Amino acid sequence: MAILHPFKALRPVPEKAAEVACVPYDVINTAEARKLAEGKPGSFLHVIRPEIDLPEGIDEHADEVYAKGAANLKAFAAGSDSVMEDEPSLYVYRLIMDGRSQTGIFGCVAVSDYDDNVILKHELTRPVKEDDRTRHILEQQAHAEPVMLTFKDDPEVAGVIRTTMEGSPFYDLTADDGVQHTIWKVGDANHLVSLFARLPALYVADGHHRCKAASRASAEVKDRPEAAFFPAVLFPMGDMAILAYNRIVMDVPGGAAAFRAELEGKFALERVTDPVPKVKGDVCIYIDGVWYGMTLPATASDAVVDELDVSLLSEHILSPLLGITDPRTDPNIDFVGGIRGTAELERRVDRGDAAMAISMYPTSIEELVDVSDAGLLMPPKSTWFEPKLRSGLLVHLF
Repeated sequence: MAILHPFKALRPVPEKAAEVACVPYDVINTAEARKLAEGKPGSFLHVIRPEIDLPEGIDEHADEVYAKGAANLKAFAAGSDSVMEDEPSLYVYRLIMDGRSQTGIFGCVAVSDYDDNVILKHELTRPVKEDDRTRHILEQQAHAEPVMLTFKDDPEVAGVIRTTMEGSPFYDLTADDGVQHTIWKVGDANHLVSLFARLPALYVADGHHRCKAASRASAEVKDRPEAAFFPAVLFPMGDMAILAYNRIVMDVPGGAAAFRAELEGKFALERVTDPVPKVKGDVCIYIDGVWYGMTLPATASDAVVDELDVSLLSEHILSPLLGITDPRTDPNIDFVGGIRGTAELERRVDRGDAAMAISMYPTSIEELVDVSDAGLLMPPKSTWFEPKLRSGLLVHLF
């Protein structure tokens, strides 16, 4: 059964929350982080992307970067812009994007649940990213950012959420991207703990590397009981929205025109004006300056993971035609979150960064659950969840 753990949060004072709150570390690169943090000394980007406070060109895995992140978090905790909660608590966190709301529970979950597959995964993690996040956790003695988990809708949990939202929030801010973030403290944390103890499973939505890093860090600091827990926002599945996770291919055999001709010889390509697939099984391909739509052939496998569109793409195009057998490590492929739109795909191809772009139909939450329940793993970058949580609002120290 799932363990939900209240925690004493380090958080910004309300009047500084908008300045402190920032996007997660993994949705931006260093250059983007520098730009976003410009003129914002209180931004939590100084903690989760500390290389922005060091000379340009520094390796983000350099010793100085981890030390700077730890120093920045310590300064935030000691300064007047933050406050430490007196007692362990749970919270309700609501995001509103484009008029659509998504509301969940902000608390800690157990490393033991992750290790014992009560928290189910659907993607493999990359060792380099694991190493990076683990070291940040250990250097900072904190989990600076929450992961995003989901669970099957539960009416009693929904009732607690509704009741909590009747009170006054202590944060209510709208970020630069127009997403509204509102947080309330739960009145009876123990009751919510007991409700989650009935749930047989939780599912990782976003944050596989942070989950794995929390597990590794906990094993290294067994003398710190609080390190056995890490922060998460847990959303009911009915609230979740998954966007497409699109692909770009850097080089294609023989050049764009020749490869387009090869695709036309193998599949029924049709020029399209709308590059967003409308049904499962369809993809749109941008190559040689034109968008084409096609339907991916079915698979002969009866494994649920092989029926995913991202798996069909690998089976019929990436592997046999491009030699991309491991998208996790192959430098010939990259991934673009659906929030950036198909215009970003066109831009990257048109400016020569890539030879081809592929617009995908989104993986569904039902597919995520079916794959996780079967103990299987999706291909990398199968899901893009939106809206994203803000970092820096509730920090877990150990």
